[in-house]
Amino acid sequence: MKKIAVLGTFDTKGKELNFIKECIEEQGVQTLCINTGVFDPVVAPDISSAEVAAAAGGDIHAIAEKRDRATATEVLSKGTQILIPKLYAEGKFDGIISIGGSGGTSLATPAMRALPLGVPKVMVSTMASGDVSPYVGTSDIVMIPSVVDAEGLNDISKVIFSNAANAVTGMVKNRKELESDGKPLLAATMFGVTTPCVKAAEEYLQEQGYDVLVFHATGTGGRCMEALIEQGFIKGVLDLTTTEWCDEVVGGVLNAGPDRLTAAGKAGIPQVVSVGALDMVNFGPMDTVPKEFKDRNLYKHNPTVTLMRTTPEELQTIGSEIATRLSAATGKTTLMLPLKGVSMIDVEGQPFYDAVADQALFDTLKSGLSDSDVEIVEMDTDINDKEFAVAAAKKLIELLQA
Repeated sequence: MKKIAVLGTFDTKGKELNFIKECIEEQGVQTLCINTGVFDPVVAPDISSAEVAAAAGGDIHAIAEKRDRATATEVLSKGTQILIPKLYAEGKFDGIISIGGSGGTSLATPAMRALPLGVPKVMVSTMASGDVSPYVGTSDIVMIPSVVDAEGLNDISKVIFSNAANAVTGMVKNRKELESDGKPLLAATMFGVTTPCVKAAEEYLQEQGYDVLVFHATGTGGRCMEALIEQGFIKGVLDLTTTEWCDEVVGGVLNAGPDRLTAAGKAGIPQVVSVGALDMVNFGPMDTVPKEFKDRNLYKHNPTVTLMRTTPEELQTIGSEIATRLSAATGKTTLMLPLKGVSMIDVEGQPFYDAVADQALFDTLKSGLSDSDVEIVEMDTDINDKEFAVAAAKKLIELLQA
């Protein structure tokens, strides 16, 4: 029989969690109640907070005596991150649900993120209507707004909690396991201004019998791709759009963090990398662009996105960061440089065309990779030229077959 883990503070949220437990069991699914509360639980759980704390080397009694909320959250959060994946690996549950405010959400979601892709994960939270990226990360957690505080049972909370319970139950009952069709799974990165290139490359790869996952290089997309590579899903990478490094270096809003461009190298899988959209830093609406950038070359991409042209100096730093990461790759790596433009608006006659800036980027990359095993291919086209796209796809196939 299927079983769902009900995770939460059974001392302060015992009645609410027990209501969710009952809703799940009414659907013919068993529950595994895991307590992350510090004090005596309202409802007896299957796994105590003492067991959770012990998983992280903590003592729940000492934590209770100290009455330090921050310490308790830290220890119990670490405990769940260790214990929850272990219990799942042992077949003790098939999905997980939790409820909470900011504290409860911060405590439960790290454990959910530690579970494999596809495991049903539902978090009912007061934080779900805002920026949930700190809680979801690159996982597939479903965040449900609690609407009212996740405290007490009332006409509103009962509806929300029962819907959440039914949601996770439905996911568990009807979960589709990840199945491979035998085709190698590849990853590619795309932005609006590199779409023609990536679509042409994707079509070619599909014609040759490969499946391609395309990630939108908006920060989250890059992080998700890196995570899937780390988890072993991806066999090769067509990383043509590395624009997230502009935001990481200059301070834009779509950065993917300093680990971008590292997973494939560490995994030793083939990668073909290019410089797509390195001509731009991303900001929100025009009035959100920082004052120090107001006199720069700005382009209104749409009402909610403003692009800023990168300078030669910025591109030298960006190129150095990329070269450092590619040099560390343990697998076959090729860097492809489109000498006539790195995006749709970085070609002659377009607003971000700047041959001097692009050359600074190319020179920095070539210099930084001169002592490495990275192959560099230069083509006298812009990045969206079909010739460039197909050449990149063919190169990746060559590396995969080698």
